[in-house]
This record gives sequence, C-alpha cells and structure tokens, in this order.
Amino acid sequence: MNNLKRFHELHFSSEPLFLGNAWDLLSALTLEKAGFQAIGTTSWGIANSLGLKDGELVDFERHLQIIETIARHLSIPVSADIEAGYGENIQTIVQNVLRTADVGVAGINIEDSFKQKAGLRELSFQSKLLYEIRIALDNAGYKEFFINARIDTFLQKDNPLSETIERGKAYVESGASGIFVPGVTLDNDIREITYEVKAPLNVLSLPGLTNCNKLKALGVQRFSFGNALSDKVIDFMEKDAKQLFLLKDTAHLYT
Repeated sequence: MNNLKRFHELHFSSEPLFLGNAWDLLSALTLEKAGFQAIGTTSWGIANSLGLKDGELVDFERHLQIIETIARHLSIPVSADIEAGYGENIQTIVQNVLRTADVGVAGINIEDSFKQKAGLRELSFQSKLLYEIRIALDNAGYKEFFINARIDTFLQKDNPLSETIERGKAYVESGASGIFVPGVTLDNDIREITYEVKAPLNVLSLPGLTNCNKLKALGVQRFSFGNALSDKVIDFMEKDAKQLFLLKDTAHLYT
C-alpha cells in the first residue's frame, strides 16, 4: 500500500489518527521512531527553526525543500502545512499544491485565513480554490491525496459555529477530504460539527483538549498538536542554555 492510500485510510479507522507534528528532519525521525503512524509538518515550528515568525514569511522554495527532506527520509505518510497556499490567486496556489504533492507528501493542510491582514477569505473563493486543487491533483494522478481544509472561524469569529459548519459543508462539496477546525474546544461544538459535516474532523490540541479517547467519543477522526512540541523543545533549550551559562558547569547535561 502506498503512502497516499495509507494516509487516506488512517482517517477512517476505528481509532482517531494521532498526527505527530514535525518541523525538521530530526523531529520527524524522532516522532516516527516513537511510533507515530503519520507526520504533519508545522509551519509555525519550521518558521521558528529559521528565526522567523509564522505567516508565510519563509520563502516557499525553502519551505518546500524542508518538506521534501522530511518526506524523502520517512517511511510513514507526511502531510504538509502550506498555510494559505503561498499565493494570492488560485492558479499560483494550485501550482504550489502540485509542487508539494510532487515531493512525496500524502496530503496538505490549507487554511482560509488571510496572511497579511485579519479576516477570512470569502467562502466562494475558498470553495473555488479547493475545487481547482482537487481537479488538478486528480488529473496529475493524486486521486487519494488528502486535502485537509483548515477553517479558522474559531480563531477569528465571536460566534463561529454556524459559519464553521457552512464552510465545512462547502469545502467538502468542493473536494476537501477533511476539515481542520483549530480553536474549537467545547464538546457540544465538536459533536455538532462532526454530525453536520460528513468528512473527517481534525482538531488541535489545546489546554483541556488533550485526550484522544475523549475525542473519539465526540466523533473526531484526527488529532494534532501543531507547534506545541516545538515550543516545548525551544523552552527546554532556552532554560538549559541559561543554566549552563549561569553555573559555568555542564554536569547536568549528563544526568
């Protein structure tokens, strides 16, 4: 079974897909060694590793090179976080998606937020974009490529549930394989989204939203932790480096 088919099927198994989020080859290999069945890149973590902030500030060519390095060295499926697609028009974004598929990943996350200003893309634009991406992927031989359509309503709206469901239905009808709703935390909201939108739901780990078994009961089929692990690693390194400098002693490195 190739990784495209394998990754797609992981979203329809009896257990939620617990996706490990990596930001470089070392973190990806570590997660694979730990037993994760699939890896998703984190654009936030990649940007941090390069000394930049998230928000498509990393040059796309450099971002794609990192994604390719990860995908080519892992045996498990990799999904690429390409933020909003690194383009202002549909043609550019579609070409970027095809180039991402060509480096060996099994899926993408693509979001409906603007990158240079607040707000979300119009529903009609994002639906058209997803339709064109699906058609282009199918025509290029990537029919089982997983398009995870990220909906940022819970990050930007005061009363986001109804719009989330509306966007979710439209995105799935336009060709998305599943939807990703970061920021949703309430059980009733999660349950209603999974009931109304007939596609796998991906939610993001947050304080109070951490348990796969609980999420399974709510109908969630994919769970990821985004930049949380990379942030924890950075925090550990900063604290350890400070201790090294203050103590002028390396003994704790060996305990």
